[in-house]
Amino acid sequence: MPNPTSLLLRRQISEFFPSLFVNKPIPNRVNIKEILQQRILVLDGAMGTMIQRFDLAEVDFRGDHFQDSTIDLKGNNDLLSITRPDVIQNIHEQYLEAGADIVETNTFSGTSIAQADYGLESIVYELNFESARIAKVACDNYSEKNPAKPRLVAGAMGPTNKTASLSPDVGRPEYRAISFDQLASAYKEQARGLIDGGSDLLLIETIFDTLNAKAAIFGILDLFEETGTELPIMISGTITDASGRTLSGQTVEAFLISLSHAPILSIGLNCALGASQLKPYVKSLAQNAGYFISAYPNAGLPNEFGEYDQGPEAMGKEVQSYLEDGLVNILGGCCGTTPDHIKVMAELASGYQPRTIGEGVLAG
Repeated sequence: MPNPTSLLLRRQISEFFPSLFVNKPIPNRVNIKEILQQRILVLDGAMGTMIQRFDLAEVDFRGDHFQDSTIDLKGNNDLLSITRPDVIQNIHEQYLEAGADIVETNTFSGTSIAQADYGLESIVYELNFESARIAKVACDNYSEKNPAKPRLVAGAMGPTNKTASLSPDVGRPEYRAISFDQLASAYKEQARGLIDGGSDLLLIETIFDTLNAKAAIFGILDLFEETGTELPIMISGTITDASGRTLSGQTVEAFLISLSHAPILSIGLNCALGASQLKPYVKSLAQNAGYFISAYPNAGLPNEFGEYDQGPEAMGKEVQSYLEDGLVNILGGCCGTTPDHIKVMAELASGYQPRTIGEGVLAG
């Protein structure tokens, strides 16, 4: 049976966004819910890992648009969607060629909050629009080659570099560097660009603070209500260490309950841990959630230099246990993963059935 708290929160949020709880067809070319019931979908791997392979310089990040910036822009990977779209499209194509069904836009830091570090708050809409457009072009090309395997764009929405639940000043525990309304507004702006650029899904990912995720959901639903456009929402949190909790202190069960009021497509975990370390927490979600489950772990744990050494075959062996135990509907890779990793996952996933959604005790 649905969780009583979940039902109460769902009723409360429906008062703000009544139209979102009316059964309507998803305005996508494909019915992703139907596909997820038929097979496991493969998400792409790391964007940053692939960008590093191109050995780009400051001039690549500045391009023709940002020559006058007084701030060093190297490292602002999202900016490459504007200044080096060829690089970003090439990365998308490598993942699609490896067998990815879903590619994420190059927008992990695509909010005005994160872009403020570079003084580029004003380009957020363009950045997200262009990132989604590039990914959509790549996906459409591969979908046309094989219509039986449609490729989808997930508009990636990272956690921002500020937290709504925790104080950045240990001497002032009551202080917050960001408000809920500021976060919601920033995420709404990002979502607008991602949707206009052609995203098929919205992915709120690497969530370390559930309040940030709630603000993202609120901003997205506000945009849906305003525009009449509605896309499926994916949620992916991150466990920060062996404690099995998010940075803001929640267990995965608490994380699930906190977000079960929202009309989401999937919930899952990514980053921070390798596949073997992440599995117990993915299993807990799979046992309790009435949603599709996603998982995209790192390529093992980082070495003393912060690099990821786990190769595709080794990671494949760890990920295979997810498939054997029927834990996931969406599988991919995070830090350190490459098209070679995704190719192994795609080959493995094709031999297994997706997780079946049951009567999740913590379902929405």
